[in-house]
Amino acid sequence: MSIIHIDDKDREILRILVEDAKMSAKDISARIDSPITTVYSRIKRLEEAGIIKGYKPVLDAGKLGRPTTAFIFVSFTYRPMGTEKDLDQREVAKRVARFPEVQEVHIITGDWDFLVKVKDRDVNAVGRFVIDKLRTVPGISKTLTIMVFDPVKESIDVSLEP
Repeated sequence: MSIIHIDDKDREILRILVEDAKMSAKDISARIDSPITTVYSRIKRLEEAGIIKGYKPVLDAGKLGRPTTAFIFVSFTYRPMGTEKDLDQREVAKRVARFPEVQEVHIITGDWDFLVKVKDRDVNAVGRFVIDKLRTVPGISKTLTIMVFDPVKESIDVSLEP
């Protein structure tokens, strides 16, 4: 993955879009004192470069009935007992990522192989997810669930500092 260099004007545009992705190029151009055509072309360039990956609403999980957050460490085994073929760790991670409760899946270093972030209704729902879904995925050998008491900061923002 190559790093794409952006200038201060790009950073200004990105900060505005992170704050309000629905803001028009016209409104952004007025706010940063640049011609609308320049703002529009910069946004298009940032999209084509993959820096802007898309535009999505930020949903409030609590108001949608999923206020409980858990992080789950997962151990992976390449060849579960009783099988003759090795499993692909990335494919198992992708399978876990398809569960609707799962927000994030990361392949990590250390004593564990994956870190999974889950949002659900309550502790019991998280427990059912771990026992009835996650632990039934071939290749998953053990889990450690960490319940979140108070999410002080949750964000998908990326620092725009140079």
